[in-house]
Amino acid sequence: MRKNILAPSILAADFGHLENDIRETVNAGARFLHIDVMDGMFVPSISFGMPVIQSIRRCTDCTFDVHLMIEQPERYIEDFKACGADSITVHAEATKHLHRVIQQIKSCGCRAGVALNPSTPLSALDHVIEDVDMVLIMTVNPGFGGQSYIPQMTDKIRTLRRRLIKLGLETDLQVDGGIKPSTIREVLAAGANVCVAGSAVFGAHTAERTKELLAIMREYTVWETD
Repeated sequence: MRKNILAPSILAADFGHLENDIRETVNAGARFLHIDVMDGMFVPSISFGMPVIQSIRRCTDCTFDVHLMIEQPERYIEDFKACGADSITVHAEATKHLHRVIQQIKSCGCRAGVALNPSTPLSALDHVIEDVDMVLIMTVNPGFGGQSYIPQMTDKIRTLRRRLIKLGLETDLQVDGGIKPSTIREVLAAGANVCVAGSAVFGAHTAERTKELLAIMREYTVWETD
């Protein structure tokens, strides 16, 4: 049974007080942490890698949802598992052998996800959709936090959820980008059930912001029928 899940993105946290920020959102009810790994090639920015993930693994037992925005992610799957990843998402655009990478992730004991950039059609999932545990629809162009939600992504989310239901799949549908109180209702109503939020969670009043988003998510039932 799918559940609605808030996944705070630590990319928006204060890295001078990262452990404190993580504890604050987790103590407020978050059970997932979204961890954006950027290589400066697939996206313009460079974020962090295995050492940071390994360090924060010691301060929480919540699920680590690792989002690899890197070229040729197959090079590092085992390394990210070893440093604490529970779920690993790769971009369909970043590898020539998507099916192989999905199997590689699963063979490590992690949940496997595939991410699609805003301009990437859902047809990119045609031959792997039954193999993944989660699909991530990027609702901004990846690489930077604090961007505005792209409205056209709502129809993309809705179309994918209907397709998953038609296939009888319990796949999680994650969204990432511009998620805040004013947009989270829209994506939940369209069929998303895992919502990544960065600047809408971390900052002043992290605990209160976490609780606010969790309360909104409890208002929505995950799509089970069309």
